[in-house]
Amino acid sequence: MSEQTLYERLGGEESIEAVVDRFYGYVMDDDLVNGYFEDTDMQKQIAHQTQFISSVTGGPVEYSGEDMYAAHEGMGISEEEFNAIAKHLNTALKEFDVPESDREDVLDEIASYEDDIVGA
Repeated sequence: MSEQTLYERLGGEESIEAVVDRFYGYVMDDDLVNGYFEDTDMQKQIAHQTQFISSVTGGPVEYSGEDMYAAHEGMGISEEEFNAIAKHLNTALKEFDVPESDREDVLDEIASYEDDIVGA
């Protein structure tokens, strides 16, 4: 029997979408980072982020968006803002009872893109 992927342990795309939806609720309530999403179609953003997280956690989903540097170039995202986003993601994952080890795995995946996002 093969070991489950992180995507499977998270409950698949539907569960990831629920987490992402909650995550963006926290993001939009945070004045430090919500300005980045003022003119954003949040339904499209939620779908896009769900696709990204599904892809990087080993799901059967091909991420079709821009690479992380290109997507964030010129935004001037600080390390503090990046960490705030990660904190909101962790909080959303906790609310859905994702075990700590799986939360850490998700955050490690996201952290691997920090150099492409912060200061891009």
